[in-house]
Amino acid sequence: MIILGIETSCDETAAAIVDGGSAGTQNVGTQNVGTQNFVFLRSNVVSSQIEIHKKYGGVVPEVAAREHVLNILPVVNEALEKAGIKRENAGKKINAIAVTIGPGLITSLIVGVETAKVLSYVWNVPVIGVNHIEGHIYANFISANSPPEADQPWAGKQIQNTKYKIQNNIKFPAVVLTVSGGHTMLVLMKGHGKYKIIGETRDDAAGEAFDKAAKLLGIGYPGGPEIAAEAAKFSISNFPRPRTAQRGRQFPNKIRLPRPMIYSKDYDFSFSGLKTALLYEIKKSPPTPLIKGGAGGIGIPEYCHEFQQAVIDVLIHKTVKAAEKYGVKTVMLAGGVAANFELRKQMEKTIRTLIPNSQFLIPALQYTTDNAAMVAVAGYYKALRKEFTPWRKLKVDANLELK
Repeated sequence: MIILGIETSCDETAAAIVDGGSAGTQNVGTQNVGTQNFVFLRSNVVSSQIEIHKKYGGVVPEVAAREHVLNILPVVNEALEKAGIKRENAGKKINAIAVTIGPGLITSLIVGVETAKVLSYVWNVPVIGVNHIEGHIYANFISANSPPEADQPWAGKQIQNTKYKIQNNIKFPAVVLTVSGGHTMLVLMKGHGKYKIIGETRDDAAGEAFDKAAKLLGIGYPGGPEIAAEAAKFSISNFPRPRTAQRGRQFPNKIRLPRPMIYSKDYDFSFSGLKTALLYEIKKSPPTPLIKGGAGGIGIPEYCHEFQQAVIDVLIHKTVKAAEKYGVKTVMLAGGVAANFELRKQMEKTIRTLIPNSQFLIPALQYTTDNAAMVAVAGYYKALRKEFTPWRKLKVDANLELK
């Protein structure tokens, strides 16, 4: 089964091809759908608009939609070419089209959905609507050894190299921390297509908080990578004075930001107050250049280090708490903020220590940000369950909830 995935929920225009086959039997969720003999990522093409939106300090919906219109067909064509599928034969090779229908920017989503509907009609193949958050979850099903892009066309050959295989051995139930610019939530996943949201942000998402913090510090967009880069410059040798944090950990920071809702009884998040606390600290002590030996004021790297660690502490604490509560067999990290090195490292160490019998999965870096490979893989599992939508009934929902 060959799936074309299309993703245009924000400012990345993306297309990917997943190739799957089945033999024997296997349960997916509660349905018997056949054992996956192979599931390969054959191509993954992403056209990013980051450089375009940098000067605005954020994504401009009108601009993003126009760029999607310009890029969508070239990106789809490139994905087909890299997968070894000739454009004129695509209708005979593609078995289904998976497309992100929400949540996201409505004008961006429309471009991808309308493209999928036209191709579904022209090729006479079924279409699958995919929730964007579900796509991020399924980024964990792509082997870390899969190529970020199929640099060499596959020429239609059946690939035997298992390093490109989609992971099929994930154990359920699983708890998934999905953390990005638009969403921060904890999802209990009892099987393929079986989700329950057990916690979510009450205001700013973590990625949004990073963007706003970076803007307050004047270090650029997107905020997550900028803050991570600055935080990495901070070291104990710069500011040797220790400060005690939660659970007895030692931090050298001169400043101390709150860990919002870290000990609340639920699994919800809140990062708006953290951003405000940072603003007050900046007003009290405007950032100064990093001075060796701890002399002088508070440098931007120190602010970034403390802000990043505050977010990480909350995310890890809530995730571990949920994993222990529900007795999960797998913990997954997903979304754009999952690219943060410190979050990945500290989350893995904590899970290995506190929940050693669980499986811990993190997507490869190239699949943390928006891409179509994750949409195609999610679509593949939905196709196994025959969850198709007639192209005439396929609709965009900018506020689509994960169900």
